[in-house]
Amino acid sequence: MDMKKVMAFKILLLVAISLATIGCKRSSNSNSSRATGWDINDREGGFQYNTQFQEQETAPGLVFVEGGTFTMGRVQDDVMHDWNNTPNQQHVQSFYMDETEVTNKMYLEYLDWLKRIYPPSEENYRAIYDGALPDTLVWRNRLGFNEVMTENYLRHPGYGEYPVVGVSWIQAVEFASWRTDRVNEMYLEEAGYITRDAKIASVGAGETFNTETYINAPSQVYGGNDSLTSPDNTRRRVQTTASGDTTGVYATRETGLISPSYRLPTEVEWEYAALGLTELRSYNIYRGRKKYPWDGQYTRSGKRKVRGDQLANFKQGNGDYGGIAGWSDDGADITNEVKQYEPNDFGLYDMAGNVAEWVADVYRPIVDDEFNDFNYYRGNVYTKNAINEDGTVTIVTTDEIVFDTLPNGKVVARDLPGEIAQIPIDEDETYLRQNFDRSDNRNFRDGDKQSSRQYRESFTETDENGNIIVGASVTSKMYNSPKHSVTTDDSTGVLIREYDKSNKRTSLINDEVRVYKGGSWKDREYWLDPAQRRYFPQTMATDYIGFRCAMSRVGSKSKSKNKTKN
Repeated sequence: MDMKKVMAFKILLLVAISLATIGCKRSSNSNSSRATGWDINDREGGFQYNTQFQEQETAPGLVFVEGGTFTMGRVQDDVMHDWNNTPNQQHVQSFYMDETEVTNKMYLEYLDWLKRIYPPSEENYRAIYDGALPDTLVWRNRLGFNEVMTENYLRHPGYGEYPVVGVSWIQAVEFASWRTDRVNEMYLEEAGYITRDAKIASVGAGETFNTETYINAPSQVYGGNDSLTSPDNTRRRVQTTASGDTTGVYATRETGLISPSYRLPTEVEWEYAALGLTELRSYNIYRGRKKYPWDGQYTRSGKRKVRGDQLANFKQGNGDYGGIAGWSDDGADITNEVKQYEPNDFGLYDMAGNVAEWVADVYRPIVDDEFNDFNYYRGNVYTKNAINEDGTVTIVTTDEIVFDTLPNGKVVARDLPGEIAQIPIDEDETYLRQNFDRSDNRNFRDGDKQSSRQYRESFTETDENGNIIVGASVTSKMYNSPKHSVTTDDSTGVLIREYDKSNKRTSLINDEVRVYKGGSWKDREYWLDPAQRRYFPQTMATDYIGFRCAMSRVGSKSKSKNKTKN
């Protein structure tokens, strides 16, 4: 073989190797589709997706709680014989939870935003701000002098890092919704999708940011003021395809930038997080049980430096909320500043004591683990976006704010301007489904007519005089709670409050009572057990119930995908 043929052979060999290498690289390239082989994020257009996403960013205020299985309910003697927390095995997906309870300072930031955006001096907006205000009168006691808390606890800097109280379940849910929008607004601004400082300088009652609106109708956020999201005014570099179309103007869920919603934790999440069982884990089993968020059977510290000090803020006996002067067992008489006691193994503070906390669930005396033992939650009410005739989503305007008068006469805003109006799901979503068949599932399998297996006795709704209520039907609902009403006098506009005086009521439970967990500064040691569960009307507030937020985890169960199994 002469030299020319050898050189030609070498060149052909090099070309073949190069092509093979390119082919190999292409097949392993994360920007190449394994479904079609097409390029993802091609400059010419096509499918756009965040192929560099690693894991969910921990949102402000939260800590990671790795999910797992555990025994929910009482594992100690039930001396009160409540029988509403029978032990049952549950599995919880990984999630995030607030490191501390929501504080007065955090809640005041929410009130400040509402006051700036919806000035209470304007009649159309007054109920928005007023409906979000905590009830400071919860501190009053007919035989106690607590006016200093009534006047100062919410706003004085001396209580700034204390947990907020006087907040109803409904108000806590609205705070979580507001927090979701503000955090996602910040994320999008940092990523260059929104102009700098738009969240402060360019917003008003009809020009606010809402996460779901941005996802479903991005050009309609900020009241349709697209100058705040236009690439001409942002730091975002967009791509122009060969056909002249632009891509990457708006962030989508596929970018991974938009955070899941802040929300109240479910009861099973709260109890699992409070227990912090990781310190008892040995390989794939728990080597013991826990009575409190900390290890051991006692409420006092055994550490030499702080020996004898209480590990939580609770009532230690009649007339004893904090020990004698100079020896304050728990360092507080009412609530205490957050982070004053050791966190549990998940890094969560005050999961026992300080204030009890709202959770998302509707209360029922049983947890129906026979039906479900994965991410258990009672309270699902499925809705969908309202759609206009032209196929676009219905966005609430300043003239369409939805207010709701609660049974106690308090008026709260349900839908704010800029949000997408919600309606119950219908047959379009439920027809021939096996996993759900209606919008409201709060009383599923709890004795209602559709799901009852044993409960047969029925009754007819009557008024306080024993007369049958017109239009009321015979029902087998298990929970026959009082039905108070608030109406408005059409001539004067004055609220008329009417108590339900029927003597045929058999329960205080209905679909509007929510679970709250954990002991508080006002409770005895018995209630510090994370398994304890109590309930309170979702429209009412107290001086001992606060809340913290949670957020779902998307993606892997563990933060470290290569975590050792033991």
